[in-house]
Amino acid sequence: MSVWEIVFGIILMLFSVLIIAVVLLQEGRSAHLSGAIGGGAETFFGKNRARTLDAMLSRWTKIIAIVFFLLTIVINAVSYFAR
Repeated sequence: MSVWEIVFGIILMLFSVLIIAVVLLQEGRSAHLSGAIGGGAETFFGKNRARTLDAMLSRWTKIIAIVFFLLTIVINAVSYFAR
């Protein structure tokens, strides 16, 4: 195993933990339905803030996923050409 494989492996592990955390922080799609049935105790500003946070988390999930897949391809290329 080369040094680059170890470095990219550690970075890949960090990104995998990061993507798990960001996905778990997102609010589920069914959460909005239960709020509508329960009467929706949130104010107008609270709903918009939650939507903004969900939008930001969704955007970060996409970015982290793209970087994760690119790192996976780079690790495979490095390990293939390092032989």
